Amino acid sequence: MSKKHIPTVWKWLDEITYFKTPIEDISEESWDSWNSYTINRSISMKQEYIELSNYIQSIPYDQKKQIYQIYKEMLPKRKMFFKWIKSSNPNPNPKLVEHVALHFEVGHSTAIEYIGVLKLKEKKSILESMGVDEKEQKKLLK
Repeated sequence: MSKKHIPTVWKWLDEITYFKTPIEDISEESWDSWNSYTINRSISMKQEYIELSNYIQSIPYDQKKQIYQIYKEMLPKRKMFFKWIKSSNPNPNPKLVEHVALHFEVGHSTAIEYIGVLKLKEKKSILESMGVDEKEQKKLLK
């Protein structure tokens, strides 16, 4: 009998929640597509499974088969949709980050935080002091 091949993390979520294939029936190559972080994060998107996901995160990520087995046994057998929640804050323009970092003499992470707090007028003032022309300012502040 040939073993089941699971090509993506999203198919792994189907395995955990719906198909529940025994470990010995899954091909060894399939385990290359397993990603413990993504599996844990996806399952934690359902409020009723946050505690389970939190507990399983204490298991080392390289213990793929153990994590699979626990989820397979603990989650009910049904089709589930795990909504992936993304950040609502878009990343600022990298050149704008560079200018703000230089202006305040801080790292890029701190500059991104500053950009989130600064008003448009303040950002324009910083860009003007850095010698950025008005046309370029409009591109950076989009």
